[in-house]
Amino acid sequence: MIQFRKILVPTDFSSASKQAIPYGCAMAKQHEAELVLCHVLEMPHYPTLFEGTAVVVPPLDESLRTQLATQLDELAAETSRDHGVACRALIRDGSPTQELLDCATDEQADLIVIATHGYTGLKHMLLGSTAEQIVRHASCPVLTIRADLG
Repeated sequence: MIQFRKILVPTDFSSASKQAIPYGCAMAKQHEAELVLCHVLEMPHYPTLFEGTAVVVPPLDESLRTQLATQLDELAAETSRDHGVACRALIRDGSPTQELLDCATDEQADLIVIATHGYTGLKHMLLGSTAEQIVRHASCPVLTIRADLG
């Protein structure tokens, strides 16, 4: 029988990403697994006009990090209380796709539960899809949840 011990649920605090949490909780409860909520602080991108041009990135505002950490801790506590599962919060810095893949590896996650907006066409091309890249490159199974945005 397949046994999940640790389930990673990425969140960007959007209503779409929050829709994945009950699915992660249901799987965690069924398998007596730990749920890990992870938020990635994406560093701003500055396009350069010339190859080799150095771009100075301002340091991340620590008050923003503190605010997001508090919000994530509150979401983890609420999730644990409302769903009766062990839940922990993590914040990472960098590219969301790469950091979530690395987090799954570092945490030895057995499953990733991630919401997808379901964008197609131009929106998908312009916005990309973190969920799609996670599905393609994760070292563990991925359950995608189509967010109901209506």
